[in-house]
Amino acid sequence: MGTIRLGRRDTGNSPKIKDFVPLAGLDQMVFGAWDPIPDNGYEAARKAAVLRPEHLDPVAGALAEVKPMPAVFDKRYVKKLDGTNVKTGATKADLAAQVREDIRSFKEKQGCDRLVVIWCGSTEVFLEPGDVHQTIEAFENGLESNDPGIAPSMIYAYAAIKEGVPYANGAPNLNCEIPALVDLAKQNRVPIAGKDFKTGQTLMKTILSPGFKARCLGLRGWFSTNILGNRDGEVLDDPDSFKTKEESKLGVLKTILQPELYPELYGDLYHKVRINYYPPRADNKEGWDNIDIFGWLGYPMQIKIDFLCRDSILAAPIVLDLALLMDLAGRASMYGIQEWLSFYFKSPIHAPEVYAEHDLFIQLMKLKNTLRYMMGEELITHLGLDYYGYYDEPY
Repeated sequence: MGTIRLGRRDTGNSPKIKDFVPLAGLDQMVFGAWDPIPDNGYEAARKAAVLRPEHLDPVAGALAEVKPMPAVFDKRYVKKLDGTNVKTGATKADLAAQVREDIRSFKEKQGCDRLVVIWCGSTEVFLEPGDVHQTIEAFENGLESNDPGIAPSMIYAYAAIKEGVPYANGAPNLNCEIPALVDLAKQNRVPIAGKDFKTGQTLMKTILSPGFKARCLGLRGWFSTNILGNRDGEVLDDPDSFKTKEESKLGVLKTILQPELYPELYGDLYHKVRINYYPPRADNKEGWDNIDIFGWLGYPMQIKIDFLCRDSILAAPIVLDLALLMDLAGRASMYGIQEWLSFYFKSPIHAPEVYAEHDLFIQLMKLKNTLRYMMGEELITHLGLDYYGYYDEPY
């Protein structure tokens, strides 16, 4: 999580975030999971082959104890996967009740004071918001009638919120941002956050595009392609699941660059995203970008990026940070949408009357100022005029 500056720059007071806010300790955490594939944590990690044996073997025993509970799974929503470790029920309401019982049983068996649920599952097919998503009553009626607009990930979100458990969505699926679940989260005073972990190519976009905009460098085109061979890549080989991911990845540039305010720089931007399943690459995703920019007097320039990244290595710390920070939000009585955690997501959920903030640096400032606010510290604006004798205002 890094450090957080407190007070003036000339005091050198920058503790680690974990020492500044009362986060749960790693020794206080236990892990559970639902998965349609019955492998325990160690078997799954060994098959995924993300970690080398010297990192995996020392925790083999602890991982082997994480045996997945039967999952809410429906192949219509993730067409490229299958599994045997699945729940059955006459209605989606039955499945939601089973997940709620799992949550209660896990909490009791593990002796937990608090829980956090994070969706790390595969990208589901693209769904448009519909009537079933608008109110709590309509959603619960949809659970009873097996409405096709309710995907498995929504059932987990609903179950967690009903049980008073903070919930974050790490995939691009339509999920806890629907009005019904936002209202339910407010009603039950539960923090929710999402969506789609920001790891590889989109992370690069949220780092670079604010710089282009700050220096008024124009953009004519940004072509992005990815190859990856893990299960995520296999799922995204289905056009309906890819559509969900594409919508998440495409929204970043438009929001950061604001072409409506800078039409001469970004009004004609061509932005294309491709994802290709390539099994030999396994979890070591390659993201390639060609960026056509222009500067003073319209002179063209190009930037090319070849990011050979490790998908799970980038995502795992995000999951851990979110577990700790969502738990903190719950203890601080912060409920509903946690926009201050946008730093971790490609497609941050937000209040309907404002646009999503995608700029990584604004997101980080928002996150740290929220922590300062929680702890009663002065917020930092980076104005800094008091260092030069103008007036005695905060930092």
